[in-house]
Amino acid sequence: MAKSKLRIARQSRHKRVRAKVEGTTSRPRLCVFRSLNHTYAQIIDDSQGHTLTSASTLDPEIKEEAAGKMKTGNAELVGLAVAKRALAKGINQVVFDRGGYKYHGRVKALAEAARQAGLKF
Repeated sequence: MAKSKLRIARQSRHKRVRAKVEGTTSRPRLCVFRSLNHTYAQIIDDSQGHTLTSASTLDPEIKEEAAGKMKTGNAELVGLAVAKRALAKGINQVVFDRGGYKYHGRVKALAEAARQAGLKF
């Protein structure tokens, strides 16, 4: 099955972003992925290759709050959740990886919600 041109373009943009953005132990990477219906965020330490924490619209506590909201509202909930989980683990500074997506809509909503919750990037 052939990949769409939009998907290939996003993947090549993501490769360009990843060439410049790297998560370290002191400052891990906040990676965003958005599918057609859901939004996912992970905080990753690239030096060890470990996911430190994650959140998505499929998490039970977020899924309850997300009922009836638009996709950008759901992305805000994911941003708040991933920031709270990161702060609980002692992570307060991250590098933002937009995943090849433009910085608007769901990606922007997630980033701004994470900043409001206390993450610095």
